[in-house]
Amino acid sequence: MIAIDLGSNSLRVLAYDCHTHKEIASYMSTVKTADGLVNHGRITAQAVQRIIGALNEAKQTIDFTSHEIVAVTTEALRKAKNAKEVLRTIKEKTDVMFEIISGEKEAKLTLLAVKNRLDTLQHSSKSFVTVDIGGGSTELIFHYATETISKSFPIGIVTMAQKYDTLEKIQAHLPSEIDAMQKFCTQIYANNGKPQTFVATAGTPTTIAAMKIGLVYETYDAKKINGTSLKLEELDIYLMKLLAMTEKEREITVGTGRSDLIMAGILIYKAIYKILTFDTCI
Repeated sequence: MIAIDLGSNSLRVLAYDCHTHKEIASYMSTVKTADGLVNHGRITAQAVQRIIGALNEAKQTIDFTSHEIVAVTTEALRKAKNAKEVLRTIKEKTDVMFEIISGEKEAKLTLLAVKNRLDTLQHSSKSFVTVDIGGGSTELIFHYATETISKSFPIGIVTMAQKYDTLEKIQAHLPSEIDAMQKFCTQIYANNGKPQTFVATAGTPTTIAAMKIGLVYETYDAKKINGTSLKLEELDIYLMKLLAMTEKEREITVGTGRSDLIMAGILIYKAIYKILTFDTCI
């Protein structure tokens, strides 16, 4: 099958053999779906063209015709006033029809992926909290032995970076932006206790993990970074490294057009570490 995830910042394509449980091929492109969404409430024509271009580029290396395609999209299209028009245009130009999934379903799919990876890493998956910071939303998923509780919050790296155009402004407004998240976590801890493990997924933690083990954007390898631990204090270290780099150096390290988003993501992650009262994640 071919799985396609159109997020608020990235488009990801995975060709997967469901019989052998092995990856056949993959593709990723930064399409910035949510670019301008905060200001206008619409997906721009430029973003639509980037998405179409990325899908057509993916087709050059992945055969879309001989596999079942499951294509989903998330917060940017959930919010956009012109979502139906956008998806219709993409279907006409690429023959790929996306389903807009709810925040709850997004969290459920993230949970399945995290549990699978923890099992692969032979790490206990009985009690953990997963944080998935996307471009337009953040999912918090608390998994206990017999219960899973999740919630999606409309805060992401693209929306925060565009709503507040400097890191200083993001830092200043973070407490109010994540207040609902803080209250949700407090309630979960009061009722269920603190999970054993904090698991981070999505572009910000994987990019920092890649920097930690010496990878850059072109040499990024998910297999190498899976299971890497990141301490809270390390986020400051890598944020300072990114700030000290030239624009060209940042592009080499994290990819073209991603550095402002990754730095915004680091600030959000730091706040979430503190909300969850963890000093390390994997």
